[in-house]
Amino acid sequence: MAAKDRFHQVVKTALIKDGWDVTHDPLQIKVGGVDMEIDLGAERLLAAERAGEKIAVEIKSFLTSASAISEFHTALGQFINYRAALRRE
Repeated sequence: MAAKDRFHQVVKTALIKDGWDVTHDPLQIKVGGVDMEIDLGAERLLAAERAGEKIAVEIKSFLTSASAISEFHTALGQFINYRAALRRE
């Protein structure tokens, strides 16, 4: 398991206060034989007649890197991979 970002608990607490039920910490998915971990998975019931709304949250701070642009590209790559994996799930 990867180290959690320094703002992990703050984001998790904010989601809970906003009415989200954190269902996974981390959200683990496997697509095409590749294991992935997204920081948080959460859901909330919007209305009795509608299905629940679900989100996956990846937390990044960019505070400890010497190259913010490099960290940004890494985060963007993760986002693209996670989005594709979640669509397949």
